[in-house]
Amino acid sequence: MLDDDLAALYGVTTGALNQSVARNVARFPSDFAFRLSPEEADALKSQTVISNGGSGGRRRSTPRAFTEEGVAMLSSVLRGPRAVAVNVLIMRAFVQLRRAQGQYAELRQRLEELAGRVEGHDELLSHILQALDALEQPPRTLSRPLGFRPPSPGSIPSARGSDVATRGRTP
Repeated sequence: MLDDDLAALYGVTTGALNQSVARNVARFPSDFAFRLSPEEADALKSQTVISNGGSGGRRRSTPRAFTEEGVAMLSSVLRGPRAVAVNVLIMRAFVQLRRAQGQYAELRQRLEELAGRVEGHDELLSHILQALDALEQPPRTLSRPLGFRPPSPGSIPSARGSDVATRGRTP
């Protein structure tokens, strides 16, 4: 979280918050609180579009960012009932974020398992769909039609040279 957001939550000015941190440097190592680089500060200012503050949004230094541990340490530097209440709320928010992150990690793992199960089935599903498509289409009929068809005139055998016509007769 940034120093100006924390200052608004704690009900103090950003200068007072940063002054308290500067007076207690040993409590805020670089993994608890750090200053943004000028490039990061410029990018942050361009994202918010409107600069805040009575001095036209100009700061003498870049914003300070606090990690979860740094926010927890602020409660020992900033005293008062509001500081305690705000710190409890912020810690609860961090717990909810960690819980949500765990749920998303579990969901991602389940999706990867499902993708692994389905991965080998693509070819099988393709074959099944092709078979279903083939069943939808009527079969090609290459056989002759059913029923009686009279023979064509040239295919009828003549009675003259056949054994049936000459059987029992003498020529």
